[in-house]
Amino acid sequence: MGFIAMIVAVATIGGFMFGYDSGVINGTQKGLEAAFDLGKLGLGINVGAILIGSSIGAFIAGRLADRIGRRSVMMLAAVLFLISALLAGAAGSSLVFILARIMGGLGVGAASVISPVYISEVTPAAIRGRLSSVQQVMIITGLTGAFVANYALARFAGGSTADFWFGFSAWRWMFWLQAIPAAIYLVALFFIPESPRFLVTKGRDEDARVVLTRLLGSNEADRKVLEIRGSLAADHHKPKLSDLIDKTTGKIRPILWAGIGLAVFQQLVGINVVFYYGATLWEAVGFSENDALMTNILSGVLSIGACFAALALVDKVGRKPLLLIGSAGMTVTLATVAWAFSTAVTGADGAVSLPGHNGVIALVAANLYTISFNMSWGPIMWVMLGEMFPNQIRGSGLAVAGFAQWIANAAISVSFPTLAKSPGLALTYTGYAVFAAISFFFVQKMVKETRGRELEAMEG
Repeated sequence: MGFIAMIVAVATIGGFMFGYDSGVINGTQKGLEAAFDLGKLGLGINVGAILIGSSIGAFIAGRLADRIGRRSVMMLAAVLFLISALLAGAAGSSLVFILARIMGGLGVGAASVISPVYISEVTPAAIRGRLSSVQQVMIITGLTGAFVANYALARFAGGSTADFWFGFSAWRWMFWLQAIPAAIYLVALFFIPESPRFLVTKGRDEDARVVLTRLLGSNEADRKVLEIRGSLAADHHKPKLSDLIDKTTGKIRPILWAGIGLAVFQQLVGINVVFYYGATLWEAVGFSENDALMTNILSGVLSIGACFAALALVDKVGRKPLLLIGSAGMTVTLATVAWAFSTAVTGADGAVSLPGHNGVIALVAANLYTISFNMSWGPIMWVMLGEMFPNQIRGSGLAVAGFAQWIANAAISVSFPTLAKSPGLALTYTGYAVFAAISFFFVQKMVKETRGRELEAMEG
């Protein structure tokens, strides 16, 4: 069990990098606007650039993992994180910054799909949900770490655009700090083994047996190798994208539609608006920059707590019940936030504020929303994608579902600055609430429970 815990801990550093790289942009937007003279559309493109890379990275990583292995893809992601952090902080133009963020996005996309797959493939079924959920804990920890670093740097420097160490603006240091965990991730990956299921697909049964012996014991290893071998295609061909088409019906496998739906709905509820634009969002309704950054930290801490709740429940109550509870909770809380924003008033000085206690109501509802998300759709979507596909199509299924997830993420994130301006925050959040309600019925109809099932028993 100690060996399993160690390799899961290393794999989930990818989740931390995913979270940090996604959240660091939250406190840098004033710096980007000032340094590159950006308008709202330009800001949206610079913020959303990472998502272009993420969608490509997720698709390529899923397929590449079937060719060169899960660990090798994670190593590649770590290198991309490191280069992106250094280049984004040093960018002298919007174009260079966008290229750096696309590069970081390739790493984020790769880590987002490969870390859950790797974890699911090296952990026993009885505790797979809990250990896979650690990925989301680390994602939120990375986000919160970015929020804390941004807050500290802005506070000590006197603002995100103020000069700090060596005469460079604080917002640049927000990116450069990311190089430290990226380097740790790269080095740590050399100390974990390749996935035994990948090794079997490559005909390296003896190597897989060695890894499985360390994971499950010698008596179980031989049986598991045979079981994995039996779950692959009858003609023993290597996994390929066309395996996603049912050879009997000629149609896309239903399990892929379920995976795509889970991936897309996780984004259509608007969670990354909070992660990417949290500071800007709260400043738009009257919070100071300092208070807005503090609010981000509060949301991050609550989110981590919610992830631990999911971790405790996922192998007890199951994946599907948590998704349904989360959909219901997000529907109510998003609708409440939308109502609060609809009451916003503009003073004589042009400042926007929420009257009476509506600011508090919006803040409480927004944090209850992040709690609902992070005890359900946040971790459970990644758990499901990592385990729901049969061995033969796991890499390909993750490639397509991961690509869809990041395209939806990009659509929501890039459109938000424009939508916040017109038709406004109230209607924008109403739209997210509607998607949350629809997701409830999608889960009821399309999602099958996977709790306690061996990966070799997955169908679709």
